[in-house]
Formats: sequence, C-alpha cells, structure tokens
Amino acid sequence: MLHNPIYHVRLWSSVAAVAVCFGCATIPQTYKSLHHRSYTLMPLDLERNGVAFITPSTVTGQEEEKQAVASLFTEVLATKRPDIPLMSLPQTLSAVNRSGIELKYTNMFEDYRNTGLFKLDSLRDIGKATNRRYLAQLKLSGFTQGSDGRLGVFGLRVIKTQTARLRLVFQIWDSHDGSIAWEAMEELEYAEDTMMERTVTLRTLMEKAAQDLVACLPSVPGPSARANAGR
Repeated sequence: MLHNPIYHVRLWSSVAAVAVCFGCATIPQTYKSLHHRSYTLMPLDLERNGVAFITPSTVTGQEEEKQAVASLFTEVLATKRPDIPLMSLPQTLSAVNRSGIELKYTNMFEDYRNTGLFKLDSLRDIGKATNRRYLAQLKLSGFTQGSDGRLGVFGLRVIKTQTARLRLVFQIWDSHDGSIAWEAMEELEYAEDTMMERTVTLRTLMEKAAQDLVACLPSVPGPSARANAGR
C-alpha cells in the first residue's frame, strides 16, 4: 500500500490542503455594528474640560476584568486623542479617596445597578475631586467565546474556528448637570481559523472596540479636512 501511487497522491493532497488552510489561519475576520450619538457634547468640550474614567460595569460575570477594561480603553484614548486631558481609573479612585467621598461613590454604583442612573450630587462631587467635567463609563454587556472544527485529516480535527462576541456601551456623563452628553454602543464579532488551541481573549476584542469608539468622539477637523469640506 505504501507504494500505491494513488495513496501518495491523496496523502500529499491532504498535506497541501492543511498547508493552505494553515496559511489562511492567520487572517481573522471581524464583523461589527457601531452606533453613536452626541446629545450635548460638542467638538472641543473634552479638550477644554477633560474626562475622568469611573469604574466600569458588567453583566457578563467578568467582574475581575473591570480594571483591565478601563486601563486598555484609557491607553487607546491617550494615544489617539492626546489633546484631551485624561484621568485614568486608578487616578480617579485615588482622587475619590483623597476627597473622602468613597461611600458616596460606592452608593452611586449601587443605585446605578438598579436604575441605570448616576445621581447628580455624586457626579458633581466626583467632577470636583478629579477636576474633570466629563466622566467616562464603560459597560460590558456581553462577551462570549467558542470554537468549531472546520477541517479534519485522517480523523483528526486540524483547523478550528475560534470565535468571540462582544457588546460594549461607552457613555460620557456631564458632571455639571447630570446628563449623558454622548454615548455609543458596539457589537463586535471576531472569528479566526487556527491550528492552535488558544481562545480569542477579551483583550483582543476590547482593543478593537476601543479603537472604533474613540474614533467616533467629537473632534475638530484638521486643516486638510476643513479645506476639503469647504470645496
């Protein structure tokens, strides 16, 4: 059987198919739905008044990821929009503690879990403590991971499609009047063919979502964009 030409053709065809699929395994596919709306936030508002991140919320059981979610989002915002005075979550928490409003901060999130609302007096206190008018809050409302076998050779599952789905809400609150000044929601689906057993991580999707959402924030067009708009 080892000298059977047909056997060798089939063997090398299988090997070639695996090689081709492996070559394609590094090209992930991303599908997204993104919606954003500005209520009162105008271009230059963030640049003039700054923004501070407050504790994210989640309904996905990813409670331990709150710090990582805020940290990654802050990094992206600082890189993409260095013109915005920014306070990270650890800096906000430190400012809250120094101002002695930690109990009010805690109670604010207890109320938020029940109502989806941040009380005005609490927002004002945080705004004063951080010296930032706007407060940024992230809500991780959905995250799932999975995998499906796509290609098998000699009874073995060689290529797997690793998938993950993320739903993220990003709100900017105005600490002066207690309103939601701007908000956005993104649903992101990510699929990658791979021979590895690794899963698609929350960080992978969060980084992509952060890039998308930050790009939607109001901004003043650059000189070239203004010139094109005037034509």
